[in-house]
Amino acid sequence: MRHLLRIIFQNGVLFVYVKNDVSQVRKNISQHVGSKVMLETNKGRQKSLTHCGTIESAYPSIFTIALDSASGPKRTVSYSYTDVLTKSVELTVFTG
Repeated sequence: MRHLLRIIFQNGVLFVYVKNDVSQVRKNISQHVGSKVMLETNKGRQKSLTHCGTIESAYPSIFTIALDSASGPKRTVSYSYTDVLTKSVELTVFTG
């Protein structure tokens, strides 16, 4: 069985993901609950959206992010950990 390794080093945070290792992704996200993140979602056909927010909570199957909004109501979005593995969602954690 071949494993694909993905290493990301951004803003002083090192993430190492082995494909099909959902527990590692869950653990990394759980450690950063309350942290500010930049969220990039891939919408297909070379379309992507970028938002900033805070990781609110991490549940067994999903995690939630409260998006920063200059005006309007507070929005909360949820994603599964497999979204991170499949690169549908990419998170950058801001440190400091």
